[in-house]
Amino acid sequence: MTTTSYPAANGHATAPTGAQDANQAPPLAPYDASADVALLEALHREGAGWNEADVRRVGQLAGGVEAQQWAEDANRFDPELRTVDRYGNRVDEVEFHPAWHHLMRTSIAEGMGGAAWVDDRPGAHAARTARGLVWGHTEAGHGCPVTMTYAVVPALRHQPELAAAYEPLLTSRIYDPGLRTPSTKRGLLAGMGMTERQGGSDVRTNSTVARPTGEPGVFTLHGAKWFTSAPMCDVFLVLAQSPGGLSCFLVPRILPDGTRNPFHIVRLKDKLGNRSNASSEPEFDGTVAWLVGDEGRGVRTIIDMVGCTRLDCAAGTSTLMRKALVEAGHHVSHRSAFGALLVDQPLMRNVLADLAVESEAATSLTMRLAGATDRALRGDEQEQAFRRIGTALGKYWITKRGPAFTAEAMECLGGNGYVEESGMPRLYREAPLNSIWEGSGNVNALDVLRALGREPVVADVLMHEIGLGKGANRHLDAAVDRLGADLAAATADLASIEFRARRLVEQMALTLQGSLLVRHSTPAVADAFCSSRLGGQGGLAFGTLDVGVDTAAILERALPGAS
Repeated sequence: MTTTSYPAANGHATAPTGAQDANQAPPLAPYDASADVALLEALHREGAGWNEADVRRVGQLAGGVEAQQWAEDANRFDPELRTVDRYGNRVDEVEFHPAWHHLMRTSIAEGMGGAAWVDDRPGAHAARTARGLVWGHTEAGHGCPVTMTYAVVPALRHQPELAAAYEPLLTSRIYDPGLRTPSTKRGLLAGMGMTERQGGSDVRTNSTVARPTGEPGVFTLHGAKWFTSAPMCDVFLVLAQSPGGLSCFLVPRILPDGTRNPFHIVRLKDKLGNRSNASSEPEFDGTVAWLVGDEGRGVRTIIDMVGCTRLDCAAGTSTLMRKALVEAGHHVSHRSAFGALLVDQPLMRNVLADLAVESEAATSLTMRLAGATDRALRGDEQEQAFRRIGTALGKYWITKRGPAFTAEAMECLGGNGYVEESGMPRLYREAPLNSIWEGSGNVNALDVLRALGREPVVADVLMHEIGLGKGANRHLDAAVDRLGADLAAATADLASIEFRARRLVEQMALTLQGSLLVRHSTPAVADAFCSSRLGGQGGLAFGTLDVGVDTAAILERALPGAS
C-alpha cells in the first residue's frame, strides 16, 4: 500500500491526520468483557460455575463492535414522548431508537429479566448477576426495566392470584415490546412508581389516593408520581394511600379488556446521564389498580422489590467500574509519553493498580451478595440476615465509589477521555446515578441502622462473615477488632449514632471487602487493599498505594497483557 505524505509549511513531509503512527490507541472493540479473573472465580465460588460458558458468550457479545454501537446510539438518540396519536387520542407512549430494542432483546433473552425465578439450579441468581456484570459493558439505561422486571417477582408473590397470572410472562426470555393486553403477549416488563414530588424517599407522605371500587382487591388511583422510569413497561407496582393506609398496587398500562388504563405522562425527565432510559412523571386519574399484599403494608410489600433493585445498583456500578478500568488499561497500554508507554510509568501504574484493586473489591462484594440471595431464597437463615444488611452496605459503598473511580479512569485517557467519542463522558455521567436511585446514601445508611436495631442478629452474622478473614493480614485484623468495638457501641446507643451513620457503614463495607479479598484474591490485591483502605497507608486519591505494592501482579490479574 502506498503512503502519501503531505508537505508542511516548513518544507518537511508530515503524516496525514489520523495516521496509524500518531501515538493513539486502536479501537478497543471487539474485546471480551468476561475476561475478568475475579468475576469468573466468584462465579464458581457462589455456586454458579455451571454458567461460565454463558457468561463468556455474553461477554464476547457485550464487547463486540455491534453491541458497543448499540450502546452509543441508544444514548445519542433520546427517547421521544408521544402523548397523542394523529387523531388527538391520548396514547402516552415513548418511542425508542432501534438500538434500545436490540439491547433489551438481548438482555431478556439472556435471562437478565425475571428468568432466574423459574431456574431451579443452585446459583441461578448469582449466574444472572454475573451475566449482567459483563453485559453491562454495553450501557446502563436499558438495565433499568430489566432490573425492575427481575425485582417485581418476589413482591408480586404477596398476591398469589396476581402472581399466577403475570409471573409466567415476567419470567419469559422473550422481549415483546409495545402496549397490548398482557395476556396476549409473550413476555412482560415491569416498573415501579414510589416517589412523589412532595416527599421523594419519604414515601409515607405520598398523596396519591387509592379508592375502593366495590370489587374485592380492585381500586382506582388518583394522583401523580414524580419519578417513574421506563413508562413503556407493561405493569407497575405503585404505592398509594388506601383507606387502610399506604398500600401497594399492580397497575397495568393495558387493562384485561384491551382498553388503555389512564397513565398520563406529563413529561420525560431531562437527566444528567442514563439518557437511553425514559424517566417520566405519570398522572393517575381513575387508573385501575389491584391490591398487592395486605392493605396498609405497602412498604413491607414493595421492599422485596427494592432489595433486588439495590443489588442491581451495586452490580451496575461494579460493571461501570470494570468497563472504565478496561478502557483506561487499553489506552495506557498503547499510548506513549516521555519516552515510554504510559503503563510503564511508575505513577500511572500506581493509579491503574489502585483502580484495579477497587474494581475487584466491588465485584467480589457484588457476587457475594448475589450468592447470599440464592442461599437466602433457599431458606438459609444466616444468609437471609447477611443479605439484609449486606445489600444495604454494598449499595451504599460501591455506588459511592463510582463517580471518583470513573473520573480517575477518564483522567488516564487525558484529553482523549474528555471527548464524547471516547465513551468515557457517558460513563462519567452515569456514575452518580446508582447512589441516588433506590434510596440515596443517607437512606441506605439509615437502613443499616434500622437492621441493627430491629434484627440484632445481623451484626453477629456480619462479624462472623468478616471474621473468616482474620489471621492473614494485620491491617484487616486490626480493622475487624475496631469494627467489633464500634458495632457494640452503636447497637448499645442507636439513638445517637445517626449523625455518624455514614462513617460506620463505610467502615463496615470496607472491612467486609477486605475480608473477601484476603480470603479469595491474590496476596498482592489483598495486601494493597487492606494497607490502603484499612491500614491508613494510602491517600484519599486513587494512585496513592504505598511503596512496595506489587503492581505487576495486580495488573496481570486485572488486565492480562497490560502489565
